Amino acid sequence: MKNTPKVALITGITGQDGSYLAELLLSKGYEVHGIMRRASTFNTERIEQIYQDPHESHKRLFLHYGDLADASNLNHLLKKVKPDEIYNLGAQSHVRVSFDIPEYTANVTALGTLRLLDAIRENEIQTRFYQAGSSEMFGDVLETPQSESTPFNPASPYGAAKVFAHHICKNYRAAYNMFICNGILFNHESERRGKTFVTRKITTGIAEILAGRQDKIYLGNLDAKRDWGYAPEYVQAMWLMLQQDKPDDYVIATGETHSIREFLEEAFGLLGIKDWEKYIGIDPKYYRPQEVNLLLGNAGKAKKILGWEPKVKFKDLVRIMLEADVKEAGMQLKDLKIEN
Repeated sequence: MKNTPKVALITGITGQDGSYLAELLLSKGYEVHGIMRRASTFNTERIEQIYQDPHESHKRLFLHYGDLADASNLNHLLKKVKPDEIYNLGAQSHVRVSFDIPEYTANVTALGTLRLLDAIRENEIQTRFYQAGSSEMFGDVLETPQSESTPFNPASPYGAAKVFAHHICKNYRAAYNMFICNGILFNHESERRGKTFVTRKITTGIAEILAGRQDKIYLGNLDAKRDWGYAPEYVQAMWLMLQQDKPDDYVIATGETHSIREFLEEAFGLLGIKDWEKYIGIDPKYYRPQEVNLLLGNAGKAKKILGWEPKVKFKDLVRIMLEADVKEAGMQLKDLKIEN
């Protein structure tokens, strides 16, 4: 008798993490359902390569229109799909933008999580739930490095919304005996990162400069320090959390911090460019009303319990992203230098 595959539901499946997680779960034999928002243009480019898989894993991938702001839709989908595992990755996830649209950010990022949890509880669905937390919850940090016991001190509407989601997950876990894990993930990047996020803005900007289509990259605070890892490794940690005997919360990080300035130096350095400052413009609109200057994670608990640790280091990450964007622009990194 053939085993019935596990069923997973991913919110935010068309995002960076959602696409990598879908690939991971399909490779493990899951049936994968994804929720995506209706848009006037196609927004599925990150998962299109799944449909090219010669093993036809795409036959186990199902997409549904939905929105974390729509409780009725979420209830309907959960009753229909009956997932064994739910990965809540959907959010308004741009920190700077959250200052411009704080109410929408709270509605989707905070209350969207609550709507999902209530849909699980009301429909009595036996499932395991992963909540995508963020290092931005630590905000104006109260200790360094940050671990699971570090107090939250958010410095943005996005960070505050994620703190609400984190605590409501802990509350429902204790009150209703639900299997819920909070992953407190520090910055994780890849060639699929959205182009408005600073790391991808840098690597796509360099590719555009090389192609002669752009003169400068406009950024904000170059001295902000972040703990940057590689997204495909971070989705493995999400999956591992839901395979444990007991639900718990975990920091996922590299344990290294680097400034945006260092990212620029490394990226331009791959082209032999030392005077990279002339390609950078500072625009005040990219500064946050309240800055977060330093984030550095301690993932010791994840290493001990999950057996997880990062393999891709900072320099490797920069190269992976830059090579991908240069290739997308029709060039090869090893053959290039910016003309002075």
